[in-house]
Amino acid sequence: MIHTVWPYLAVMLLAAGLFPALERRTGWRVFNVLPPIVFTYLLVTALAVSGLWQVNEEIRTAQSMLVSHMVPALLFLLMINCDLRAIFKLGPRVLGVFACTSISLFIAFITTFLLYKRWLPGDAWHPLAALSGSWVGGTANMIAVKQAIGMSDQHLAMSLLTDALCYSTWVAVLFAVARLAPAFNRWTKAKSTGDLPVAEAKASGPTTSDAVLLWLGLALAVAALSAWLAGYLPTSTMISATTWTILLATAGGLVVAHTPLARYPGAGTISSALLISVVAVLASQSNFHGIGAAPLYLLCGVTVIAVHAVLLVGFAKLFRFDLYLCGISSLAHIGGVAATPVLAASYSRALVPVGILLALLGYILGTGFGLLVASIMSTLAGP
Repeated sequence: MIHTVWPYLAVMLLAAGLFPALERRTGWRVFNVLPPIVFTYLLVTALAVSGLWQVNEEIRTAQSMLVSHMVPALLFLLMINCDLRAIFKLGPRVLGVFACTSISLFIAFITTFLLYKRWLPGDAWHPLAALSGSWVGGTANMIAVKQAIGMSDQHLAMSLLTDALCYSTWVAVLFAVARLAPAFNRWTKAKSTGDLPVAEAKASGPTTSDAVLLWLGLALAVAALSAWLAGYLPTSTMISATTWTILLATAGGLVVAHTPLARYPGAGTISSALLISVVAVLASQSNFHGIGAAPLYLLCGVTVIAVHAVLLVGFAKLFRFDLYLCGISSLAHIGGVAATPVLAASYSRALVPVGILLALLGYILGTGFGLLVASIMSTLAGP
């Protein structure tokens, strides 16, 4: 049994790197259904339940310190590639589709909560709120919302599993409906966006050792500064010092994204490694308690996507959006920056930059969206 911090950290890093390495080396199809981050969470949770490490004061302090500093640092790094100027150059039509997608998901989450409210007592709505952050941005936004609303570590598994399984099914649907585009566009009276001129996303070079040190140092410095500033800002029942820390770090990343420093490579690679490391640390604090509720949350996830799809089709008819833009915008929300360019390329190569930029815009808005949904669910849930 592990009793001290350094062996514990070694296990966390090994677990965080294992499944991404397997995915890269083997290309197993199972990773198309459950991404490496989910396997990492389940493995570390299983190790925690088996008692591989003792949850003593030293390890508990290390867990708390790692999460509180790594999450804002992670969000800072994620914002580095988010060029707001390039996003705004997409034009009102593309941004309109993005806005309608966000609105449809907002309505879908609140509707789903009201439908299943009786089976979600107390704080059982927390996984849905965290999932809403992920389904506008990504897993990092989910974790940010989790930290901000004080969601228990046991609930994180529900959010991750629902995210992975429902997202995988939705990706398959979006690929399959591509052949329906001509008929859909005739019905909505929309023109295809396959030849849409857009701004290119910023390219990134190879990650070097100096880039790793620079970005990690800067990210941790921004996280520390954000935590210090958060101590001087007003708080409420929904806006805590942790919430301010997360928002300030996000804003700091957006500022740096518009400076020459943003052209320095490595932020994206380091943020990916940091994300799965944070998930490993969070999993080390949890167990399989409550896993029996997974089917209910999967049902909630399917309901959210179904309501979202119906509403987005309605918006497409109302505003004459074409199927390609709707599919890319939906996956930019639910799938994130990794999957969206692949779907966009299958529609039309000209739409790849659109997918990337819309997914990056989701990263910017995901945490705020999740906090808004959490606030409303908290009010609806009552005391």
